[in-house]
Amino acid sequence: MFKLENNEELTDIKLNEFLSQHATECTNRYSELEKAYRTDYPIFHQKKKPDWKPDNRIAVNFAKYIVDTMNGFFIGNPIKVTADEENIGKYIEMLDQYNDQDDNNSELAKTCKIYGKGYEMYYVDDQANIGITYLTPMEAFMIYDDSILCRSRYFVRLYKDADGVLHGSISDDTRVRYFTQRGKLTWDPDDKIHGFDGVPAVEYVENEEHMGIFEPVLNMINAYNKAISEKSNDVDYFADAYLKVLGAILDEDSIKQIRDNRIINFPGALKDILPEVDFLQKPDGDATQEHLIDRLEKLIFQISMVANISDQNFGQTTGIALKYKLQAMSNLEKTEERKFTSGMNRRYKLIFSNPVSGMKKDDWLKLHYYFTPNFPANVLEESEIAQNLDGIVSQETQLSTLSIVDSAQNEIKKIDQEKEKQQSSVVDQQLMERLNNGQQNVLEPEGSSTASEEHHR
Repeated sequence: MFKLENNEELTDIKLNEFLSQHATECTNRYSELEKAYRTDYPIFHQKKKPDWKPDNRIAVNFAKYIVDTMNGFFIGNPIKVTADEENIGKYIEMLDQYNDQDDNNSELAKTCKIYGKGYEMYYVDDQANIGITYLTPMEAFMIYDDSILCRSRYFVRLYKDADGVLHGSISDDTRVRYFTQRGKLTWDPDDKIHGFDGVPAVEYVENEEHMGIFEPVLNMINAYNKAISEKSNDVDYFADAYLKVLGAILDEDSIKQIRDNRIINFPGALKDILPEVDFLQKPDGDATQEHLIDRLEKLIFQISMVANISDQNFGQTTGIALKYKLQAMSNLEKTEERKFTSGMNRRYKLIFSNPVSGMKKDDWLKLHYYFTPNFPANVLEESEIAQNLDGIVSQETQLSTLSIVDSAQNEIKKIDQEKEKQQSSVVDQQLMERLNNGQQNVLEPEGSSTASEEHHR
């Protein structure tokens, strides 16, 4: 974490120190985590073996599996955001659709799982709308004060152009400035007022330690890749084992005939010596290798707290037993949920502080977030729970328990519209029945008389 004293200004010297520290952290840590997710493991960069030795390089990408599985469980069902007031809810719906926020949330959560943290940056675009984008720790960092509250002081975004020159922007609580680093920092004379009440960015974290979800098991993944690669080498070795011939002298033609015809005959064998022919083999360590591979695989899933849902026995479990198997993932999801909620509170607090939003500064307090872990859905069970909640909780809370309902507020509107249509249909049907029964006077004006009444008079 980068910190700067409250009364200390961010000088060029200090900024260069932060940039250097960030580059070191990217090289020593973040790049390794990114490579692991992209299936670029140390096994592929080991020294090449001699040509006569098998040299297989196999990597099982547990890192990507763990990240994608947990991310789908955590945010596979989009986060539902509701508001206490209708105008706030409509603005949130527009804002999220304008920025493809469901996709942004998913990518931001994935970034946190890979690196341990991620960033969201806010700006006003050329259409006078608030834009939201996500960034990885490879391309941005936050500078905090040194108080116990760790308040944001500066946000730094970085990128390199086609020539490898470093460019960046730095945002404080009022302005955005731009710089270029060519040995020394060069500042752009034009800066901008961003309009947000605070640094226009938020840091999201996976956990308090800022650790990636597969980071604790990365050394075991590397060990697994090495073990399974050596296992593959042994298979090649036994397939190409040397033929050992004792008690006979073979010339080149005889060796060629044995190799081509797969027939062995020794008419000129040495007297009183029985020829011995078999394959030269090294000791078999198959059982030891298999035990190591199985043990590593179990530990990887156990320590990462992510279930191996591809296991053949996993799909045979249903009901409450399935939830017990997913208990570790559920506990992990709850921690991520609290961290993500904290980030979303800061997100909407900043956005509502900008006059472009048209919201009041404190309207973010009227928002509520609903996370739905992506358990295998049991719609029948959910519908029974929703029915049992009838009359106990609000209709919105009742509908939010159903995984098939994306927005409880929109669903309530649809229900009201259907009720209005049904009531209108009932009125029309009653009117038609009265007409069919001969009560035509419902359509005649007051004071009118029928022809029979005129004849009677």
